[in-house]
Amino acid sequence: PKMYFRNKMEEKPIDPSRNRYPHCIVWTPLPLISWFIPFIGHMGIATSAGIIRDFAGPYFVSEDNMAFGTPTMYWTLNPQKVSGASWDTAVLEASQEYNKRMHNLFCDNCHSHVAMALNLMKYDNSNSWNMFKLGFLMVWNGKFVGVKGFLRTWLPFIIICSVVAIIVILSVSLSHQG
Repeated sequence: PKMYFRNKMEEKPIDPSRNRYPHCIVWTPLPLISWFIPFIGHMGIATSAGIIRDFAGPYFVSEDNMAFGTPTMYWTLNPQKVSGASWDTAVLEASQEYNKRMHNLFCDNCHSHVAMALNLMKYDNSNSWNMFKLGFLMVWNGKFVGVKGFLRTWLPFIIICSVVAIIVILSVSLSHQG
């Protein structure tokens, strides 16, 4: 039988149709919260095979089933910038740790889980990853998963702003008539 060897540095392709995002941080909107503040959402990190792990709630890290739906944004990282634990080892260790933790929306959340994985792998020679840095960099570096990803992220906010604008315009118009 023939033996096939795969180059470890060979990058697997991103495949949104199969929900595969190798070496990526992924993001999806949170119902209600993201509708009013679209840059706040739910984050996960994918293994080298593209399988998403996300701290989905108290004592639970999901695998391949994000808590709030499929990703609408992703940020591809470079596995060659890992200088600590291997990518997959760091994702696994962070997930095992977060399987023992209570979820706290403000202090210890899905962003913290991703930050721990990046700190364990010393991504980009850093062990100072945190939820604020990740939130900012996701907005700055993330790419939408097509038009559908953009609309799932921004359409509720746009609708709410439009309704508020219409109400304000109508109320100002009516107050000037009376």
